[in-house]
Amino acid sequence: MSTTLESAGPARTGAARGHGRGRRILAVVLALVLLVGAVAASLALGVRALDPGDVWTALVAPQPDVRAHQIVLDLRLPRTVIGLLAGVAFALAGALIQGVTRNPIADPGLLGLNSGASLAVVLAIQVVGVSSPLGYVWFAFAGAGLAAVLVFAIGAARPDRLALVGAATTALLTPIITLVLLGDPDTFEQYRFWVVGSLTGRGLDTAAVLWPFVLAGTVLAFVLAHRLNGLALGDDVARGLGQRVGTTRALAAAAIVLLAGTATALAGPIVLIGLVVPHAARRLVGSDARWVVAISLLLGPALLLTADVIGRFVAAPAELEAGVVAAVIGAPVLIAVARGRSVAGV
Repeated sequence: MSTTLESAGPARTGAARGHGRGRRILAVVLALVLLVGAVAASLALGVRALDPGDVWTALVAPQPDVRAHQIVLDLRLPRTVIGLLAGVAFALAGALIQGVTRNPIADPGLLGLNSGASLAVVLAIQVVGVSSPLGYVWFAFAGAGLAAVLVFAIGAARPDRLALVGAATTALLTPIITLVLLGDPDTFEQYRFWVVGSLTGRGLDTAAVLWPFVLAGTVLAFVLAHRLNGLALGDDVARGLGQRVGTTRALAAAAIVLLAGTATALAGPIVLIGLVVPHAARRLVGSDARWVVAISLLLGPALLLTADVIGRFVAAPAELEAGVVAAVIGAPVLIAVARGRSVAGV
């Protein structure tokens, strides 16, 4: 009898692990289906709905004189590519920030990176005279990077306070941005189209310049994922397991700068993507950072592209920017997180 019970224990444990792995694989498949559906909708739906056959022909055998092909190649394909890159970058940046800080309400916006990028863009418009989205990207990237360096330099000793340092950074930079905009209406007119967060007005040339940064940040995120599991147990436990905590945080900071800076440069400071997606991922696959990163990679662009598609219809024939729709979707999730029991950590 005793032998039977002892042998049943490992069997149940193995069955539970198999069930958990199967659930996670199913979640990955579903997330991939959602992403494919979002990409298809982004290419086919809009003020003028296109037949899937026309979309496919435009991609594989384009004819420049066909109107449907012009819509796909000149308008919808660039915003879809931008949405894919920005969605991946925002989501992975959020997953890394929450894992490093063990703070479930941390995201690029709450850590001051958006404010740093915004100030840099404002100064680029007013001082340098930049007027194109491709010109904004380098200033936005640099501004987000400098803000990240400031926040991590001040809060590195107490990772649990990084969000507080980020809030203080935002509080410092926002009045400066406001003062510049109030004194220059022309700068405000250009800035307001960027700051709302949108996938329009950016071409494939912008994506061609910035995709290597997204790729580098993505590779770093997957390399660091298993280390985040150690950090979740606490710094002392992570060191006891042989992990170099300082090195992990430095690499994570570099990845966050690459991802958040590039995403903000690509699509503007779209809020809450980096907050909502990691929470959804943890609901689907649990707290293992390796699976959270993998699911976030798929759900981030799916959510951003879905928000962009919704924005094409809610104010038709005009469009509502993806940043506005994403904020409407993400706000209830933020409220739910703030009211939840797990708000103290991930």
